[in-house]
This record gives sequence, structure tokens and C-alpha cells, in this order.
Amino acid sequence: MEIIPSQDEVLALLQETGALREGNFVYPNGLYSDQYLQIPLAFRYYQHAKTLSVALSRKVRANAELRALIPQLSVVAPATGGLPVAFGVCEALRAKQVYWAERQNDSEPLRMRQFLEIQPGEKVLLVDDILRTGAKLTEIKKLVEAAGAEVVGVAVIVAQMAPGCPDFAPLPVYWLAQLDPLNLFDGAAHDLSYPDRAVEKIWL
Repeated sequence: MEIIPSQDEVLALLQETGALREGNFVYPNGLYSDQYLQIPLAFRYYQHAKTLSVALSRKVRANAELRALIPQLSVVAPATGGLPVAFGVCEALRAKQVYWAERQNDSEPLRMRQFLEIQPGEKVLLVDDILRTGAKLTEIKKLVEAAGAEVVGVAVIVAQMAPGCPDFAPLPVYWLAQLDPLNLFDGAAHDLSYPDRAVEKIWL
């Protein structure tokens, strides 16, 4: 595999590790889908985590302006899915440190982890595992900017952008693979994509 694997190689790795699955899935909101994607299932394997992290870091390094910032670059991610990616990319880049944001429950806004204080003037790379709605990264971007720091780029393993997802322009956005938006539907009003397979309930 090349240092920066092709999209097909990335998707094959995700399928091999069970991070990307096809079938009949019902999500916690009651909607069904024929696809399941959970990047941490790939990152549980050290070698795969290293492969994906190094590949994403190489894409960031290819930008001369970002490459010049790396010694003092901080990585910021949402917990929990973005954290393995953030630490992997930080190590591969040899960036300065990792911050993360979390929420106590779904009704609470994201906030930086207690005692993690972004400093004014810091240069920040936003990192996550999947880019879908962009809501979390947009929220974190506002937290970073409110602290007086500057977001200089966005990097994710998979871009699966839903309609209305921000493009974060003029920031550079990097990914290793791009998928069509996740197709969610009402199982009672829609034929299952794989009628010969059981329905798997997704609880996370």
C-alpha cells in the first residue's frame, strides 16, 4: 500500500476491519440504512490506525503553509470518535498537542475538556473520523475562535457529507475517502436493501 492509499484501498481496509458494513441496520432514531460506518473499529488495530493516520497527515503536510506551522500546530477533535484519529494524526505530524471537546448529554453544547485551555493565537487543525453534517466541527470551530485561536484546516478519514454540510471554505479540507450521503429511511415504508439478511440494531 502506498504512503497515501487510494480511495479503494481505504474502503477495503475499512471493510476488512468491519468499520464499513453493508446490510440492514436500524439506528437509535428508528430509521433504517443499508450501510454502517464506525471508524474506531479500524483504529483498534495499531497497524491500520497508523496507516490511516500517516496517510491523512501526509495530505496535510502537502500544504506548504500548514507544513510550516506543524511544530506549533495543535489538533482539536470532538470526543469520542474523533479522538483516536486526532492522536494518530498528531503523532504522525509531530504536532504540538491534542485538545478535545465533549458534551455531558445530547442536549448540552460542546465544550472543551476541563483544564484544556486553547491559547489566543494558537494555530489549530480540526480533526474527526467522519464528516457528515459538519455540526460538531462547526461548533468546535466557534469554540476555538472564541478563545482567540485560528483554525487553519480540517482533516477527516471519510467525507460522507449530507446535504447542507458546510464546505468550511476558505479552509483546506482533507479526507482519505469520500462516500455518498448516508441513506436513512423508514423501514415500515421502504423495502429492505438485503431481504435475505437479518436486521441489525445499532445502539451507538
